[in-house]
Amino acid sequence: MKLGLHKRSSRKLTMREILEVNSESLTTMTPQTTEDLPWHFLRKLMALSGTARNTGLIHQDEEDSDEEVDMDDDGFFLRGMDSGGSINPLDVLCAVLLCSDSFLQQEIFLKMSMCQFALPLILPPPKCTFMLWAMRDIVRKWRPHFLAEKRGFREESLVRTSMPTISFVRMGTSSLSKSRLLNEVLSSPQQHHDFFVHRDMECGSVPREISNGLIEISWYFPGGRESSDLFPEPVAVTNLRGDTESHWLQFSFLTEVSSAVFIITENMSEKQYDMLATLQGSASKYYFILNVDGEKSKETLRFLNKLAPLLSVTKSQIFVKEKNKNTTEFVNKIRSTIRNIVSSPQKVISIEEMATVSQELRIQTDEDRKDCQNGILHANEIIEEIEDVVSYKKKMLKLQGDLWRNLAKVEKELCRMKKQADTPAEDYKAHLREKLISLRSQQNQCDLTNGITKFINGIQQLQPAEKCYFLKWLKFNLDCVARANLSKLRDKYKEHYHTTENDPRQLAQLDELISSSSLGVEHFMRELGQFYEAEYTMVKEGKIIEKHRQFIHLPGIAADLMLEGFPMELIDGDASNIPLQWITDVLNELHAKLRGKSRMKVLTVLGVQSTGKSTLLNTMFGLQFAVSSGRCTRGAFMTLLRVSENFQQELSCDFILVIDTEGLKAPELAKLEDSYEHDNELATLVIGLSDVTLVNLAMENATEMKDILQIVVHAFLRMEETGHKPNCQFVHQNVSDVSAHDQNMRDRKFLLEQLNEMTGAAARMEKQFREVSFSDIMEYNPEKHNWYIPGLWHGVPPMAPVNMGYSECVSDLKRSLFEFMRTCSQSRCSKDIPQFVEWVRSLWNAVKHENFIFSFRNSLVADAYNQLSVKYSEWEWDFQKEMHLWVSKADTTIQNQSLEDIEAGALDKLRLEANQKLHNGQQKIIQCIQNYFESDRESLHLIEKYREDFIRSAKSLREQLEIYSISKCQQAILIRKGQSKIDSLQARYMKTMEGKVNKLLEECKRKQCKLNIKGLNREFEKMWKESLLELPPSNLTRRDIYADVHFQLRKDLESRGGLANQIFQKLPCFSACHRSPFVVKDCYLEKSLMKALKDLFFKDVIKQELQEYANSLICVCSNYVTEKISTKGDYDETYCRELLRLVNKRFLGKDFQKLPATIYFEVDVKYFILGDAADAFQKMHIKFFEVNNPHRRLEKLKPQYFSTFKDLYYEKDACQKRAKDFCHLCLKPALVDHLYKRLGIEIVDDLLSSGQSIQYGSRSFFQFTVQKTLLEEGNFDNYVKYINNYEEFVKSWIQAHLLDHYSQREDLAVLEREILSTAMKKAKEVLEKYENQTGTLVEFLEYFCQEMSEELVLSKDTLDVILFNNTAKAGSFSTEIQACIPTMIEDILSGNFMMSVEEILSNIPLKPQDEIFKRVFGCGKQCPFCKVPCEAGGSSHQEHFASVHRPEGLGQYRDIKTNVLVYSLCSSSVSSNALFRNLDTAGKLHPYKNYREYYPDWRIQPDVSIAASDYWKFVFKEFNQRFAKKYKALPADLPEDWKRLTKQHALESIQEAFNMK
Repeated sequence: MKLGLHKRSSRKLTMREILEVNSESLTTMTPQTTEDLPWHFLRKLMALSGTARNTGLIHQDEEDSDEEVDMDDDGFFLRGMDSGGSINPLDVLCAVLLCSDSFLQQEIFLKMSMCQFALPLILPPPKCTFMLWAMRDIVRKWRPHFLAEKRGFREESLVRTSMPTISFVRMGTSSLSKSRLLNEVLSSPQQHHDFFVHRDMECGSVPREISNGLIEISWYFPGGRESSDLFPEPVAVTNLRGDTESHWLQFSFLTEVSSAVFIITENMSEKQYDMLATLQGSASKYYFILNVDGEKSKETLRFLNKLAPLLSVTKSQIFVKEKNKNTTEFVNKIRSTIRNIVSSPQKVISIEEMATVSQELRIQTDEDRKDCQNGILHANEIIEEIEDVVSYKKKMLKLQGDLWRNLAKVEKELCRMKKQADTPAEDYKAHLREKLISLRSQQNQCDLTNGITKFINGIQQLQPAEKCYFLKWLKFNLDCVARANLSKLRDKYKEHYHTTENDPRQLAQLDELISSSSLGVEHFMRELGQFYEAEYTMVKEGKIIEKHRQFIHLPGIAADLMLEGFPMELIDGDASNIPLQWITDVLNELHAKLRGKSRMKVLTVLGVQSTGKSTLLNTMFGLQFAVSSGRCTRGAFMTLLRVSENFQQELSCDFILVIDTEGLKAPELAKLEDSYEHDNELATLVIGLSDVTLVNLAMENATEMKDILQIVVHAFLRMEETGHKPNCQFVHQNVSDVSAHDQNMRDRKFLLEQLNEMTGAAARMEKQFREVSFSDIMEYNPEKHNWYIPGLWHGVPPMAPVNMGYSECVSDLKRSLFEFMRTCSQSRCSKDIPQFVEWVRSLWNAVKHENFIFSFRNSLVADAYNQLSVKYSEWEWDFQKEMHLWVSKADTTIQNQSLEDIEAGALDKLRLEANQKLHNGQQKIIQCIQNYFESDRESLHLIEKYREDFIRSAKSLREQLEIYSISKCQQAILIRKGQSKIDSLQARYMKTMEGKVNKLLEECKRKQCKLNIKGLNREFEKMWKESLLELPPSNLTRRDIYADVHFQLRKDLESRGGLANQIFQKLPCFSACHRSPFVVKDCYLEKSLMKALKDLFFKDVIKQELQEYANSLICVCSNYVTEKISTKGDYDETYCRELLRLVNKRFLGKDFQKLPATIYFEVDVKYFILGDAADAFQKMHIKFFEVNNPHRRLEKLKPQYFSTFKDLYYEKDACQKRAKDFCHLCLKPALVDHLYKRLGIEIVDDLLSSGQSIQYGSRSFFQFTVQKTLLEEGNFDNYVKYINNYEEFVKSWIQAHLLDHYSQREDLAVLEREILSTAMKKAKEVLEKYENQTGTLVEFLEYFCQEMSEELVLSKDTLDVILFNNTAKAGSFSTEIQACIPTMIEDILSGNFMMSVEEILSNIPLKPQDEIFKRVFGCGKQCPFCKVPCEAGGSSHQEHFASVHRPEGLGQYRDIKTNVLVYSLCSSSVSSNALFRNLDTAGKLHPYKNYREYYPDWRIQPDVSIAASDYWKFVFKEFNQRFAKKYKALPADLPEDWKRLTKQHALESIQEAFNMK
């Protein structure tokens, strides 16, 4: 009850509870109450602390008390000696063991053994229990003296090692401390150690309450050094706690198992004599240690003399300890006696044999439990069949031998293609895929062996406790078998090695046998994984039906084992591979069992082999990674540590996943060519998975330390590319000096220099041509991230206990790691299991490729990048929309301004206003980007490197919008200036005409007879004709645009040299004639290069590239011309100059400079472009001339003049009629113009906020949508357009989508009504203000125009006619206008409703399809090999990439000699030995692997999986014949496995590639 463990008598303590990470992991707790003692003991013991048995309490009031003490107080000196509240350490130990389950007991014993604490052999009454199971896990290593010369050693399970047992008991009371004496006997003279708890230890003198009757056992193992070893052979020493008289059963047991029993007595009684006399005939030898005490000693000697003949006791078997006698001499005497016993033992016994004795005495063993026996029974069925490990593995574990190794090789070869030779890449990959499936098929055809069947039954059918016993027993026995095999093989190896005729081949075979002689539970689990993988592949290939699967339940069983704390193999060290599907499904099952609560922090350790990595993890977390000889970790294993509920929020995780790895620089791998590569793969993978990486450095080996640092730096450099930056802690082991941290300051500085140097070297190896230092790739603080840890052992093994300094330093490191996890949890989200699985998949896929940095692809990164791209697109459109609206207002304002206002600095004012808006918009986007990265979204750290790309894109967008805005304003001003000359002329004409109308009105009124309508009309017509003839000429002349453009082009070509001028002189002048499409001629090609290339194929390629370039340039120029024409202004000569500037800029670009084009090409292209432009500009000019001819404009106003003339003549109140005219002739056209200006913007906005907006959210989404739709439609012509005319295809796609989106015409009408309503709302506000005003009509209309100057451009001509002789009052006129507005709005809407969507889209100046095109088209760059478009977000990214590449034949590539379409994929070629040549390489062959030498801004990643390119393979397969016919080539001879692809395969492949599952 004192210890608070009474509730645990039925619900036992478990390993899971002890290993659980809680808030106490961050603190050093000191026990303050007796209830703290069990937990204090367990925590300290798990950390291998030598102070674990200290049970002293530190009371809070004593700890915190600062009050003065009275030195004269009599009780002062006695107060500190009061131990009334404490408990004896043995009572704490017994209580903890009694309340622990068997597996925790086992771990307690293992840790106690490492600390060289004596172990309980038999627990005290009332339930005397022999602790056999608890000791099963202990393995000891020693060197007997007879093996000293050969430097051999023994390594055996402790419970199976036979040795002499020496027992020490006490009879009666004695002042001599038996336990202290034993400690002296077992401790070397150089180093004392308390094996047994004794009265002089902390709380050792506290009376025992439950531990009397406890038998403890300790051992001595020699180290092979005769001068320092106490005993030449192992010896067990037992110690019975309490008086023998009270615990005769335990004493009887000791007499049965011991070679010798030492009885310590001080005062023997008659009763004790009688009891000892019953031992007559015992096989054990009895020794008596007498503690001399005057008269009592004589009595004791008398009884001993009587016992001597009965127990065969000689004088040499009696030791007298006199008070004055030297203790050292006394101890040496006892040692010498024990040494003699050990040298010629009459009896040796193992712990297992002792257990049999205990059962005969009716002492129960801890293995008597039914569930334990059942588990052992099942495990023994497997063990009994194992004689030779290697042959057993070949016979029973068939799938993981050569089959698995070959599979691993094929998997890597699929990525690296080193043995490709001359085989085409896709054929080679198809061959490898078939080989892979064949190997899996062979695996699947293997029947379950007897051993595997029994193993499956064991883990599947047994109850949870039985299963744990089964696996533990299996582990113990497998380790024993493996050790025995290993020992024989080592002896054999030594024998061969030392013979003079040693055969290297025999040694190599023995080497291989030694490597293969390891056998553990992980090999059985690995076999299950292979059965599962093979079956999964067969199901995927359609060779097995899903419902016939046998092994679908296995991942669930493995997940249960992980939950129970068993390590799971992540990387198979033997095959150096990951069974990816098995690991994925096991972890997904685990995720399901945890109901999605699987957030994890991942901690890994890396280091040279045998430097204590596993021990470090075991000590830090109480784990059970293999550490014994011959069982060094191979590959990597992962173990789950549960985080307590009250600590999950602080750490932001539910579990800690600890990954232990095999040692780098392993001797058995050193001979292999790819050992460095193997180490790199391992380091890259585990560092990529981890949040914290411990790099374990053994200080005694500087060379290996440098090697491991090189590997680690390489891995961290690769991680920088993934966006993942784990924390790295350097653990320097075997550094014991207290001043190590200060002394090593220079070493840390040197280490940092080395790390920087190695980082540079690693960057060069990874083909990164940039200066990079260690601090660039990770946050490293030399002061905080270096740990100096003393050696594990305090002294020389095998008898050395764990170093206290080691335990304390490891505990400090553990606290620091948890503190780091707690602080970093605020800025970085923990991975859950699905995310962890994705990291495993993507890292492993990249690791399998030689060029990791350009092979890494991760769906989490892709998803995070896509989400950012979508958000950026939203911010980008918000900015663009704001500037489009501003430009629209600015354009309206300019059209409403007078020439004087414009010339008085209107452009400068607008430029200032635009710059302010642009600056605000840019800053807003940048702030949004910063806020986004500072938000709590998941995986943001993975895309941190793209932050600058998007910020650059924001700046670039601002520059583009600035050019757009200012050029639009300049254009509007240019048009307004040209218009103002015509307007002033028009105003004079109208003034003249109004005078004529007034004069006619007076004349008609003077006539005596009233004229009817016909008469008035006749008079008006007559006056109008006469007046038109009297008007002065307009001085507007038609210009010859052809001549102007021809002159401009001649002027431009003058700077290009004499040949250009000669060519131009021969060309005819521009004229309105039909022009044929531009076609590339032979004279456009450089003859010198064509001779060098020789191949006719290259001539065709170059001609095609020139044709594409010319088409692209012509298209850009055509768009420019179309844009100018859409302004409806007059031609200006700056248009032609701007067009030539645009063409020249393209000709100076690097894309054109690489083309071997002659001056003929340049001249003809310019001539063609300018000829087309001249045609268009001439028509534009003529149209402008016709529309703005003053006579024609007057003719348009004639009906209004006549209407006014008629009303004035008849003296009608024309206020209502004039108001209607104002609405329909003046306001309505202005509103329609406003509607069209805004409609394009609103359509884009509407489309991007609709349910279908996601397809335009990012380029990747768009590509996925397009490719999915193309697949569903299966239209060959659409595929051809998509591949060969991508820009045109995308525009037509968007156009079709727009038409489909607004197929219900009402949807567009809603937008139109909203735009008109917004404008009219303001107009009504203006009109209502003037309803009660007394101003003139002229003032009112001027006011109205001024207020609406940013929305509407009201026709000056029409306004003047409205005002002509208008006597209406402003208020009335305003009221009448308001009454007309609703009818007018409906007229506009109904008029528009009659128009088709195509007509509407053609009328609006800002084309929505163009805006959306810019959004999804991106930078417009295409893959240099397969022409797939770039999908990178923003416009200023530094690297181009695409999710899926396609066979090059789809882009018209063919074999030069055979004209057969090429089916290779660049995403395969970049991993192969294939070569390419093109214009960029000047026709010279160049390795695909080194493509970045020519295309450094392209990242062509290898396919993420075998099926990643199935989409385009399917398309090629479906339309092979038609593509060949279209391209005038022969069909490709496609690999057989392409022909098996279906539409479903194609769909799944793009879902995977674009992360749309």
